[in-house]
Amino acid sequence: MGMLSFIKDAGQKLFGIGEAKAAAVAVAEVPSEENIKAMSDAAGNSIASYIGEMGLTVTGLTVAFDAPSGEATVWGIAADQETKEKVVLCCGNVAGVGSVNDQMSVDQSSEESQYYTVESGDNLSKISKEFYDTPNKYMAIFEANQPMLSHPDKIYPGQLLRIPAEA
Repeated sequence: MGMLSFIKDAGQKLFGIGEAKAAAVAVAEVPSEENIKAMSDAAGNSIASYIGEMGLTVTGLTVAFDAPSGEATVWGIAADQETKEKVVLCCGNVAGVGSVNDQMSVDQSSEESQYYTVESGDNLSKISKEFYDTPNKYMAIFEANQPMLSHPDKIYPGQLLRIPAEA
């Protein structure tokens, strides 16, 4: 899949807690190469933990984060294309991540989804109308983005959504 761009200031706020927060404070106080590496490592670990919390299983999952550029890189083997795409979205829909370098592979390949960046005023019915010519397939978009979405009405501007090929 390669590189996907995200809105850096939108998404889950994972870096303001625990080890990632402590590392960010250290960088703010002393922006040394060692502290920046510690912050990048802590952020990568936070993203990997978030993927696990979403129930997404990837063999050999590794997430690296480069704090100065805001780029996350993800490696591993997903069981299918859907899981791979959800993992990439988990990485990118995190505040502070501007791009994701997808280095993952899949056991069972299938057609890749399209992506859509949510804009102010959007809802899943409107997005469904744009991609499927009917607003009634909004649940297909919701289901394609679970567990990251907890409710069809809870989307936010800047969020990147999977749009499956067939609904």
